[in-house]
Amino acid sequence: MTAHYPVLLKESIELLNIKADGIYIDGTFGRGGHTKEILKRLGPDGRLIAFDKDPEAHTYAFEHFTDKRLKLIWDSFANMAEHLPDLKVDGILLDLGVSSPQLDDQARGFSFRFDAPLDMRMDTSKGISAKEWINSVSEKELADILWNYGEERFSKRIAKAIIDRRQKEPIETTKELANIIDNAMPFKEKGKNPATRTFQAIRIFINNELRDLEQLLAQIPGLLQVGGVMVVISFHSLEDRMVKNAFNNLAKVQNLPKWVMANPVLPGYEIIAKKIKANSNEIENNVRSRSSILRAIKRLK
Repeated sequence: MTAHYPVLLKESIELLNIKADGIYIDGTFGRGGHTKEILKRLGPDGRLIAFDKDPEAHTYAFEHFTDKRLKLIWDSFANMAEHLPDLKVDGILLDLGVSSPQLDDQARGFSFRFDAPLDMRMDTSKGISAKEWINSVSEKELADILWNYGEERFSKRIAKAIIDRRQKEPIETTKELANIIDNAMPFKEKGKNPATRTFQAIRIFINNELRDLEQLLAQIPGLLQVGGVMVVISFHSLEDRMVKNAFNNLAKVQNLPKWVMANPVLPGYEIIAKKIKANSNEIENNVRSRSSILRAIKRLK
């Protein structure tokens, strides 16, 4: 199994500017790479709350983390405010997307590199699998998902090929789906597997990834205390756009009447990092970091 390297680790930890007695949230525990670094910087009175909806992440945490300052919650970060009512924190970190262990576990069905049952659920205890969805979705909805979540320009062609194939027999495995996509493509993009965007789109849809992110971004004012920082690492242009827009809206001065604007009005938030990317050394050690983008915002008042 490929080693798990936390992406943009140094940059994200520095931006959090961790206080020894602070309260922090790791919204995407994964294999605890960022969590471990936050715990190193916390004092005995500090607290770290981690979220993950993948049961295997929780199994790993119970086996490798015994620190009493850490509380792990088995749920999506979208429900953060619900689990932490009235709690204001000093920092929130999100490392979005799918982790290396999830991609490298054949049984999870996230990757077209292996022949495995189509699943793609981060939480296998709920929701429908990719196989169930692919074999029941309408052609139009499938094409729309591939276009909206994968930015796949051949979405209609691929959707038609999938529907045509499933009318003969159900699509059961990742390899079957990848081959259908490959045959539907009019030409191949150099250096990129033809199935990349389609698999990404299906995974995002199955796991409600964009809706979860949208839900959390709306909770920022209720979660961050004054001086608190939120750091988000994304791997997809749609995610990055959502984060950028949400941060920009928080950091701008509201349109107020001219008589009010005569006195300077400071925004309640400041963007402290824009579009930070992994450097060449990190990309060389972890090729999956090449598409990562980091943004951060700080609450001022």
